[in-house]
Amino acid sequence: MSPSVVKLAPSILAADFTRLGEQVREAEQAGADRIHIDVMDGHFVPNISMGPVVVKALRPITSLPLEVHLMIEHPIRFLDAFAEAGADSMLVHVENAVNLHRTVQHIKVLGKKAGVVLNPATSPVAAAEILPDVDLVLVMTVNPGFGGQQFITGMIDKIRRVRRLIDQTKRDIELEVDGGIDAATTTRVVEAGARVLVAGSAIFGSPDGVVAAMNRLRTALLPVFPS
Repeated sequence: MSPSVVKLAPSILAADFTRLGEQVREAEQAGADRIHIDVMDGHFVPNISMGPVVVKALRPITSLPLEVHLMIEHPIRFLDAFAEAGADSMLVHVENAVNLHRTVQHIKVLGKKAGVVLNPATSPVAAAEILPDVDLVLVMTVNPGFGGQQFITGMIDKIRRVRRLIDQTKRDIELEVDGGIDAATTTRVVEAGARVLVAGSAIFGSPDGVVAAMNRLRTALLPVFPS
């Protein structure tokens, strides 16, 4: 394998919203694989961020898949709106979907990829029954709600356990991680089995720019995939 098997998903929560379109284009040109959009409602998590209008605004300016992470109460109520706005995939928390199977199936009916998300304190077992129906599992490596948090080291073992559950299905399910991902933590999560990395502050908060930040993350992967 090579570093190219690992996908980078810049999170626009950390972007400069006065030039959001420009920064998304920079990320695309630097080799981003998708754009991660954190949606928060101030109830499920203690913060408010963005909604379908942002997805709709980004859709015409990038060819990258738009991945919508729904950190909101009653996510099923908003799936149609995000699909119509141009989302390519929608991720819902196992802790927050009253009927997780119905929510995931509705995402699939809309023709979108479906993912489930596990908070730090949630056991991987909580996602076991839904694995046959999803395209992606996202492990939160910080408590959701704010960018720039410190990586929770205890999540490394959890990533390994989720990796084993996915492998047992023999399905092509992506394992994604989100929270505190930078050049220092990238190697650890990939060695544990993650293949999609969400990074916000490490990319959009870098003083030397988006391109240099993306290159730094890719370079950090080289020891994991020796030639």
